[in-house]
Amino acid sequence: MDRLANTVRPYAWGSTTAIPELLGTAPTGEPQAELWLGAHPGAPSRVDRGDGPRPLCDTVGADPEGELGPEAVRRFGPRLPFLLKLLAAASPLSLQVHPDLDQARGGYADEEARGIPADAPHRTYKDANHKPELLCALTPFEGLCGFRDPAATAELLAALDVDSLKPYADLLHARPEGDALREVLTAILTAEHDAIADTVHAATAAATRLAAEDGPHRDAYAAYASIAHHYPGDPGVIAAMLLNHVRLNPGEALYLGAGVPHAYLDGFGVEIMANSDNVLRCGLTPKHIDVPELLRVVRFEAADPAVLRPEADTGGEEVYAAPVDEFRLSRYVFAPASETPATLPPGRPQILLCTSGTARVRGADGTELALRQGESVYMRATEHAELTGDAATVFRATVAA
Repeated sequence: MDRLANTVRPYAWGSTTAIPELLGTAPTGEPQAELWLGAHPGAPSRVDRGDGPRPLCDTVGADPEGELGPEAVRRFGPRLPFLLKLLAAASPLSLQVHPDLDQARGGYADEEARGIPADAPHRTYKDANHKPELLCALTPFEGLCGFRDPAATAELLAALDVDSLKPYADLLHARPEGDALREVLTAILTAEHDAIADTVHAATAAATRLAAEDGPHRDAYAAYASIAHHYPGDPGVIAAMLLNHVRLNPGEALYLGAGVPHAYLDGFGVEIMANSDNVLRCGLTPKHIDVPELLRVVRFEAADPAVLRPEADTGGEEVYAAPVDEFRLSRYVFAPASETPATLPPGRPQILLCTSGTARVRGADGTELALRQGESVYMRATEHAELTGDAATVFRATVAA
């Protein structure tokens, strides 16, 4: 077992207090957006096995089968296939979508062949992997997820009573679902800058007014008005109006597969994803937007956001079911002074993160580690352990069986 030392990423949208409060450290006054737990080379966790701190990616790379197990190496290659994070949003993240595995492999190979530097601002594919992800709320959490039914979006846009939005509403009524969503998103992202900025300003004023009234889309209008406050004039504000607005209670989660447009708006949660950096942005960002590639990757399908709740098994583990092999997220919730241990079977690499209370991890050799709130541990595939807790919540990240 290895206690992890983890890196905070200071993105501008991050909360200044949520991560320090969980870790028990003093706020710096700067945003602390994400805490990365894992072996991603961009910000790897560090472990110390007696020879000084070492990046976990180097430790895994030195003995992939010993660290990950032969089966994980066979399925995913010689690297930890998932990345666990704490995510603390105080303002909206970019509106974005992720490619599927074939799209990621093709896009990465194409950009490599064209000699686009890995750190170029216009580079789209950072690696050849897909990036499905799951976010579990630790606090009330707000976001956008997937396309709303076109008829409902047409109603929402019509209520804003902005002349330049009426062609979009008409398209959403008149065309088949996939065609309508594609044509409207394309029109928004390719509109002349000044014209779309004027539309955003008018829509923002109307959304602010409707958010104060008792209508069916009141919460959504409030969210769009807040987004526009952070990104005035950005066409992504109008693109966001095509998406479902969703609120998560603590303990609820969202799974986001390939091609699903989404944005996190506000809140604190545990996030797990395949070990990739591939993001195609649709708006709410000053970064590069590759419109043709984006339109190729987006799935133009309306669907209600599927809010996940954990499913408990007989061993006390509560699992967030997701249709992906690279990761599996679960949690253990222990009562005060609980003495009943949970068994953590070997065979797969895993990371444990304590988000409340105090837990203890005891290995088969008698080695024991205390996990206080905000602390984490990495376990090799060969390690068998038991977990106990005192009013503790512990998240477990591993690979799917």
